[in-house]
Amino acid sequence: MKVLLTGAAGQLGQALQASTPAEISLIATSRNGGDGQLALNLADADACHTVVQEHRPDWVLNAGAYTAVDKAEAEPELAYAINAAAPAAFATSLRAIGGRLLQISTDFVFNGAQGSPYQPDQTKTPLSVYGASKAAGEDAILRVFKDEARALILRTSWVMGPVGNNFALTMLRLHRELETLGVVSDQLGCPSSTINLATACWQSIKLASQGNLPKVMHWSDAGVASWYDVAVAVGELGQELGLLHTPAVVHPIQTSDYPTPATRPSYSLLDCSETRKALELNGEHWRKALKTVLQLTAQPAKTSH
Repeated sequence: MKVLLTGAAGQLGQALQASTPAEISLIATSRNGGDGQLALNLADADACHTVVQEHRPDWVLNAGAYTAVDKAEAEPELAYAINAAAPAAFATSLRAIGGRLLQISTDFVFNGAQGSPYQPDQTKTPLSVYGASKAAGEDAILRVFKDEARALILRTSWVMGPVGNNFALTMLRLHRELETLGVVSDQLGCPSSTINLATACWQSIKLASQGNLPKVMHWSDAGVASWYDVAVAVGELGQELGLLHTPAVVHPIQTSDYPTPATRPSYSLLDCSETRKALELNGEHWRKALKTVLQLTAQPAKTSH
């Protein structure tokens, strides 16, 4: 089976490459190419069409995205080109050749107002350009494929891995550099380890090839957390693993104390129960998954506060 992967240089893309099943022939693409990857600019819809026509993959696993949430407020055209027009191009080309699409999406398609876990079939109400652009990508895919069971949308949240730019690695660095930290405690959701998310992606492709899965699914690690909870856990686990000497003292702050250009949902927990049943995967608690992520950073402590 031939799978074309976008965003191969990103944190999820690297986890997907590291866990590619033996039966998969992977065509890895990234914005700049190199290291065995094809160069593919997701902002260029024509290039997205062309790469599908040239390689004729059985699947496109679209893990690439414009994910700079705050920056997107000032660059809406680029965010929509990458997060909406590219998925639409992939869907159109794949439908023509009989291929399938697995689109990675986000909890930011919801506004967080309901205060209970979001179901996959709930109405999307994004608050930011990033969330709206990802929602538009979902809509375009479903519109192209209509009733055909050849597209999967897998929404996830708070993605964190041992490489790349993510909250866990930022907190690990700040625990090393600072004595105190203020971290938002009134936004609730759940981290998603790139390791577990990659497993869910490959399992989705495997099972969808054998039969039908829900068109829209939710995946994160198990449990619920605030950003504050995750920051505290990074300090505790980092010290336990020998990655830092003395954790910073983390103080809870409110969203209003840390204004950002983009509005974020105050509650974006995804209900993953039906997805776990469909994919035959158990959820791992986020703190246990975070420990594995931090272990893989393999950066021992060298300095102390």
